[in-house]
Amino acid sequence: MKLVLQRRIDRYLGTPLCLFLSLLNYLQVKKNIPLLQPKKILVILLSEMGSVVLAKPMFDHIQTAHPSAEIFVLVFKKNEELVKLLNLAPDKNIISIRDTTLPEFVSDSIKAVIKMRQVGIDAVLDCELFSRIGSIVSFLSGAKLRVGFYPYTQEGLYRGSFINRRVIYNPYVHISQQFVSLAESLESNTVPLMKRQLEGKPFTLAPIPLDRRDVEKWKLKFESDFPAIVGSKLIALYPSGGLLPLRAWPIDHYCAIAKNFIANGYAVGVIGLNHEKILAETILSYCDHNKCIDLTGYTKTIRELLFILQYSILLATNDSGPGHFAALVQTPTVILYGPETPVLYASLSEKTAAIYHDFSCSPCLTAYNHRNSPCDGDNICLKSITVAEVLYQSYGIIGKNEGEARFNRNICG
Repeated sequence: MKLVLQRRIDRYLGTPLCLFLSLLNYLQVKKNIPLLQPKKILVILLSEMGSVVLAKPMFDHIQTAHPSAEIFVLVFKKNEELVKLLNLAPDKNIISIRDTTLPEFVSDSIKAVIKMRQVGIDAVLDCELFSRIGSIVSFLSGAKLRVGFYPYTQEGLYRGSFINRRVIYNPYVHISQQFVSLAESLESNTVPLMKRQLEGKPFTLAPIPLDRRDVEKWKLKFESDFPAIVGSKLIALYPSGGLLPLRAWPIDHYCAIAKNFIANGYAVGVIGLNHEKILAETILSYCDHNKCIDLTGYTKTIRELLFILQYSILLATNDSGPGHFAALVQTPTVILYGPETPVLYASLSEKTAAIYHDFSCSPCLTAYNHRNSPCDGDNICLKSITVAEVLYQSYGIIGKNEGEARFNRNICG
């Protein structure tokens, strides 16, 4: 389904449905009783792939705080592979929903709810900020303990009043910390829940294990497919904004940094999905060099993309899934922000540099507007980030991770 259709369904159907379920919950004779030691915990994570990665510390907390509990996850079908790679829950406990068409979405949602009730879920952690489907599913699951973000005195974010473990959404705290707050609210008795001092350091992710034999096999195939880059260190670029084009740095800027990287002895690979090939073709045409290669559509799975990221010495990307995937294989990364902020969505990797300029209107993609920005498409917050800035950060991070000072101001010209 297109994002516009999803928003309309959420607003015009989700809002009255949440209101109806809230009334139904109020009229119930038996009030829900919070459980201190849930045995079957469901995490609803119907978000973009990057948010799935950022939720990893929350799952770690659940496993530590509730070692005897069985963990289930509800995700979109396209994110199922990532859940398995991160080992967030046993494969048999992953409940997936297709979102390609409305009939598939409705059919799979009904099947998901039936499975939840059959399993006997007793606690739900709804990680959704800007959609009502998560709260609706949490109610229909039959779970007695329903954890989710709640507006309290804030306007917006109406997702029903049947959430009985209510965590305040804080737009000034990194989303990984807020996800952990959802999990910790199972043991909290404060009002609002989770009055606690945050840790000084952000969470970091340990690299996921990739089989060495698989990596070597892939490397041989990759270098056979692209012999021109053999002997050169590869820098990966992801110029797409994904579902939200507003997050994309101008393509001519990507052309400029690609040409600079090649001029200084590096190879450049443009990654992305098959439908993003036009961006790769633009960069390849501008560079006109055999060390600039098109990798859009080359990888068929997230695992294969991780092989490319591990092979690369750097990833330069817009705020998107690949920027968070790079943390899973410890690839140095430069991420460009504007409509969204690294305060909330920075990568959980110490090898990442975030570039963000403060604007009076930025960040404009928030939970309060369902990530539907009022911007007319002229994303000057990103356009203000210069080619020289990105090159400075890129060569600086390459030099730091290679143990040598490669940066020279002259190469940014």
